[in-house]
Amino acid sequence: MIANYIDGELVEPASGRYLDNLEPATGAAYSSVPDGDERDVERAVEAARRAFPAWSGMPAEERSRLLLAVADRIEARLEDLARAESIDTGKPLSLARALDIPRAAQNFRFFATAALHFHSESHATDRQAINYTLRRPRGVAGLISTWNLPIYLLTWKVAPALAAGNTAVAKPSELAPMTAFMLAEICREAGLPKGVLNIVHGRGASVGAAIARHPDVPTLSFTGSTATGAEIAKHAAPLFKKVALEMGGKNPNIVFADAGLDEAVAAGLRASFTNQGEICLSGSRLFVEQDAYARFVEEFAGRAARLRLGDPLDPKTEQGALISSAHRDKVLGYIEQARREGGRILCGGGPPKTAVSERCRAGFFVEPTVITDVAVDSRVNREEIFGPVVTITPFRSEDEVVAWANGTDYGLAASVWTQNLPRAHRLAERIASGTIWINCWMLRDLRVPFGGMKRSGLGREGGEEALRFFTEPKNVCIQFPHEPAGE
Repeated sequence: MIANYIDGELVEPASGRYLDNLEPATGAAYSSVPDGDERDVERAVEAARRAFPAWSGMPAEERSRLLLAVADRIEARLEDLARAESIDTGKPLSLARALDIPRAAQNFRFFATAALHFHSESHATDRQAINYTLRRPRGVAGLISTWNLPIYLLTWKVAPALAAGNTAVAKPSELAPMTAFMLAEICREAGLPKGVLNIVHGRGASVGAAIARHPDVPTLSFTGSTATGAEIAKHAAPLFKKVALEMGGKNPNIVFADAGLDEAVAAGLRASFTNQGEICLSGSRLFVEQDAYARFVEEFAGRAARLRLGDPLDPKTEQGALISSAHRDKVLGYIEQARREGGRILCGGGPPKTAVSERCRAGFFVEPTVITDVAVDSRVNREEIFGPVVTITPFRSEDEVVAWANGTDYGLAASVWTQNLPRAHRLAERIASGTIWINCWMLRDLRVPFGGMKRSGLGREGGEEALRFFTEPKNVCIQFPHEPAGE
């Protein structure tokens, strides 16, 4: 049974109610998660408020030491955490082992050390004064994360918030709570002081909303859907909270004829189907220059059809289960919409025709699906599907593909494949996305800003941007002594 983590203790929800936590691969309940509410949030916020003076006043070196201890313990429990993440989300165990858990440890390690190098500006003002910027932690940070990369994204918020001297109340997704619960145990083992990090489980409409509207939580960082982000902003606006929103994407992946075909196909498959396409950075709209289109489509669809769909705990599995039956049905609905719009399904197109295994007979699986011949302004090309579905469309010119790339409400990420360096620079300038990958996908440097444009987000995470977000700048001006007359 999962518990809330409040004031350094693992506690039951105030309501005494729990929700079934389902394993996506089997459809069966395997644990219970607290059905928290505003009472749990109030208790957590009060604990964070009490802990803030001591934590913010602690030398940065000591905070760094404690956060590095958390990173060490995440690494030590890699196998346990990876298995829990796979069971909780339906993703292949191999992916959780290689990506999710190492990145969680890296998040803590990066920000634990980055905080030691965080600097402020100073300016000499015409021999009259010295001005410097003093940055102070903002207080209690509300951190609301999503289910597709549970511990990866939760620690992406927790680590910089704590490193900058804030305390935190975090809400993981009720659909994938297990590794957040294990993180609470790790923080206790590492000696993190009571109240510095609090984790309240429950539904967004109760726990998430209570965090967003709490008057003693001046800072909010959210990752999730655009619709939920809009609700968070609605709660936060009247209280003038500082808000960062990392939301959806409908990311273009643009392949020119001069690109290396094999490399572009391989990366396109990763961008389309990693984590069953349940990544906001997925390259779900492939645009291929006309001269290379036929060859690319044949190779891409053939390789997609060979991706191994199976039990996430099987080391040979490349595609696991989707997070829930409701989400599976949503994804299948988009595939049917594509059929109605005249789309051609080259592979996939529905649930597996036979069970991937006896254990997973009732799991939430969808085959990797490749679609062509749908209009660029169709729903499947404009709306985020968040599943193993990719469309491929031919283009004839830079202007055409840039217009199509920018033709959605989203602007999170884009990839461009070309050997023409001036063209790469031109498209990087013209495409309205927060991240532009050239001849790569998902190559991340934690020092650089991360976030989206348009309905993909507000604000930036990562590196110094994250530390700036979780601190408040204060200008201090010290006037120089006046020199006595005649000297």
